[in-house]
Amino acid sequence: MTTRRSWGTKAAVGLLLAYGASSYFLPHGYVQAAFADLTQLSLIVFAAALMLANAYATQSQTRVFWALMAAGCILWSANLATWTLFEVFLRRAVPEPFFGDVILFIHTVPFMAAVALRPHRPREEKKLHFSTLNFLMLLIWWMFLYAFVVFPDEYVRLNVAVYSRNYDLLYLVENLVLLVALGCLTTRAKGGWKKVYWNLFLAMGLYTLSSQLANAAITRGEYYSGSWYDIPFVASICWLIFATSMARELKPVCDSAPAQPSKWLTLPPRMAMAAILSLPILACWSEFVDTAPGPIRRFRLLASLASMLVLGIFVFWRQYLLDHELMRLLKDSHDNFENLKHLQTQLIQKEKLASLGQLVAGAAHEINNPLTAILGYSELLAENRNLEPAQVTMAKKIGQQARRTRDLVSGLLSFAQQAPAEKILVDLRQVVERALQMKVLQLETKGIRVESNIATTLPPIWANFNQLLQCCLEIIGNAMDALEKTAGGTLWITVQRIHDEITLEFADSGPGMLEPKRVFDPFYTTKEIGKGTGLGLSATYGVVQDHQGQITAYNRAEGGAAFVLRFPIAESDTPLRTKVLAGSASR
Repeated sequence: MTTRRSWGTKAAVGLLLAYGASSYFLPHGYVQAAFADLTQLSLIVFAAALMLANAYATQSQTRVFWALMAAGCILWSANLATWTLFEVFLRRAVPEPFFGDVILFIHTVPFMAAVALRPHRPREEKKLHFSTLNFLMLLIWWMFLYAFVVFPDEYVRLNVAVYSRNYDLLYLVENLVLLVALGCLTTRAKGGWKKVYWNLFLAMGLYTLSSQLANAAITRGEYYSGSWYDIPFVASICWLIFATSMARELKPVCDSAPAQPSKWLTLPPRMAMAAILSLPILACWSEFVDTAPGPIRRFRLLASLASMLVLGIFVFWRQYLLDHELMRLLKDSHDNFENLKHLQTQLIQKEKLASLGQLVAGAAHEINNPLTAILGYSELLAENRNLEPAQVTMAKKIGQQARRTRDLVSGLLSFAQQAPAEKILVDLRQVVERALQMKVLQLETKGIRVESNIATTLPPIWANFNQLLQCCLEIIGNAMDALEKTAGGTLWITVQRIHDEITLEFADSGPGMLEPKRVFDPFYTTKEIGKGTGLGLSATYGVVQDHQGQITAYNRAEGGAAFVLRFPIAESDTPLRTKVLAGSASR
């Protein structure tokens, strides 16, 4: 990199020496003008090509930055090409006024738009359509200034002295605005971008100085192509090429720090507002204060009205985009709020399960010992023939309640000892079909009709077959209990792929749930005493979470309850297991 930059510096110095030698030794005439014009045009075209190469090699705002810089250089080369056409190919003096001056004036606008992008900042600060609108409004504003200040004395009523003075002054203001913007970026940027901005600032500063020296020489009648006044101009182009090449080697990146609110974000709309407000002021000045001839004043008034119309359209369009962006942000905020509520519910549920697991793990074993004794002694009492019938009945009730407590403790132990099980590639279609096969007799006995819509081909997921089978059995069992209250009904089961997930939906035509938000809470049950512990759905929730899935429960608008389970599809780069599904399921 250093060697290449050294060669580039030597080439630039050599070119400047050759250019200086041609200015000193070549006689003033066609050869000197041709050498100067072709050299300048070649350098600008080369700079534009380098910037286009930078745009092609980068992305996002950096690509737009270099594309705009290349557009400015292309306009610049178009101006030099027309100058070269007259002096080299047509062998004529450049006319006065020169239509290429308009192109030269406009070529700075893409540079301003590129600087306004601030590619060193994170991408989130700006949207491309807003940047495009800002560029178009900036272009229209400077074109209006040219039409208002320069154009009347250039084409409406020719006045070369006034036209040249106004053009030079407005062009100087334009370049100074660009220099101020580059200077601000130089002070704010870091790393590679700071070096790029600094060299662009020096290159454009040298060009501004050379432009003013050349314009002053033209006013005095001392300028000609290839004169000493062109040497700073050629040096500025070489410096611009050096800055572009350095950026290609450094490959500067955005700041790693998150974007902070900045006054820069409000500058473009404020500038647009100032531009809109200045138009009627300039129109009034042209109509009531300006002492220029009538045609010039009328032209300025028409230019002001036309610019107000065009800029007003862009302002309304920008407001429309802002409103659209605001609505999108509101929708995103609502979605994020809903997701936050969902995550908060999941977190609370996980904390409940974790707390319950810690409590049960320590208490269940201690409860089992006295419970076993109670159950044993109650059975001995029930078998004692010396007791009265009422006493035997009481002993049997004690044993019945002890057995119920033992089942509850067994469920608690199973719930507390849950651990991530070994997972293999599983087809959820087979899991659901197996669960239906195991429940088919009970479903038919209770008069429950099953309508299944299971996709024939589904991508596999990483899961434990038996755990998911128990989840399906638990949800189907709850649906059976709910439909039993209505003397039968319908159970709908849907298994399908939605984007990158496999979705299972169990819906019934039963009475629905009293409190859908509490169905996954431990010990929450609406069943009769002795028919449920309230741990089945809690355990199901834990299994689904262990499989990186989601489970939700809600009451359907048509009536009945619905449970939706979502599992991520197995990624292609996940290592495959050698175990087969059938062998795991049989165990």
